[in-house]
Amino acid sequence: MNMLALGVPGPSEWVLILVIVLVLFGAKKLPELARSLGQSMNEFRKAREDFDKELHAAGNEVNGAAQQPYQPAPNEQPYQLPQNPPRPSQPAAPQNPPSQQPTQPF
Repeated sequence: MNMLALGVPGPSEWVLILVIVLVLFGAKKLPELARSLGQSMNEFRKAREDFDKELHAAGNEVNGAAQQPYQPAPNEQPYQLPQNPPRPSQPAAPQNPPSQQPTQPF
């Protein structure tokens, strides 16, 4: 038995589906439902195209930045670690935690 044939409705099944939809929603609501479905599909398509444009623009920016080598500013000095960091002359005194007073329930 072909499993694909079980998933695809034939003409009689489509008619039955349309009759059920007509009974559930009524003849007045069907045009409104179709219109709102078309508008939502159009908005989704526009959002997808905007996302694709932003994604391609970001990819082009990354590719353009990767092709240009880094050049430091003319006045910029490279950072160097200090050779001997200063040590504190006296150890820090341990601090006592603040006194805690018992709280009273409201």
